[in-house]
Amino acid sequence: MKKILVGIDCSQHSMDVLAAAIRLAQQTGARLHLFRGVGIPREVPAAAWSCAPGELDVVLEREALAELNQAARQVPDGMLAGTSVALGTPWQAVCEAAKEHNADLIIIGSHGFGAVDRVIGTTAAKVVNHADRSVLVVRARERL
Repeated sequence: MKKILVGIDCSQHSMDVLAAAIRLAQQTGARLHLFRGVGIPREVPAAAWSCAPGELDVVLEREALAELNQAARQVPDGMLAGTSVALGTPWQAVCEAAKEHNADLIIIGSHGFGAVDRVIGTTAAKVVNHADRSVLVVRARERL
């Protein structure tokens, strides 16, 4: 295993996903590529309200990349293969990024069990079902 694509979003669980990916990379000698697939959010960032209509995608990508770069600071030296963001349906974006970056494994979190997720399925479930490579799903730890 040489490269692992790590799906990161803005949830608290993402840091658990990143920690699990770092541990696995340390054991296997793999490098990590942090990725975020960005859909149009239900809550638009404040910066988006002041931009021209055609610039929303730029604002969303910039915000997501800033969050990824913050997360990347936790990755040990020499282990980070890169960071990237793509607009689109998150599960499709993750699957495409894994191909584009030639990842041997995808690591994602298992969160997202609201009413809508129960009907149409979670991002994690869709990645597992549609990815053309192995997927490791990191479960959220019980918080006391």
